[in-house]
Amino acid sequence: MKGSVRPLAWVGSAKKDFAEFPARVQDDFGYRLHVVQTGAAPFPPAKPMSEGVLKGLGVFELAADHEGDTYRAIYTVRLQDVVYVLHAFKKKSKTGIATPRSEIELIRSRYAAAVDSHARRVTGGKASSTKM
Repeated sequence: MKGSVRPLAWVGSAKKDFAEFPARVQDDFGYRLHVVQTGAAPFPPAKPMSEGVLKGLGVFELAADHEGDTYRAIYTVRLQDVVYVLHAFKKKSKTGIATPRSEIELIRSRYAAAVDSHARRVTGGKASSTKM
């Protein structure tokens, strides 16, 4: 897809949640997601998700701090020619950098939903079983 821009697909409430971010964070993440859509690496770089069931699935995290809060947008480029935004949230925990287990489970389920949706879009059929 060199030279073209991949479409951006939002899963679940990710787009609505993203729209609630401060404008500055939306601008930052919007630009970085656009860079990803062109096939380039965003700067600051996205971090591969390495927590448990997400490790090795091609799921990445954008993070930004704004006025004492941390915002995250989770996406995958693993599915051919589409960038899927799986989740957008404000980190609530004030201690540690780990993503809370409930957020990991939501991302995992949205990844599975993106795989199924993508399979229907591309092949017109149902995705094969995805074990995570």
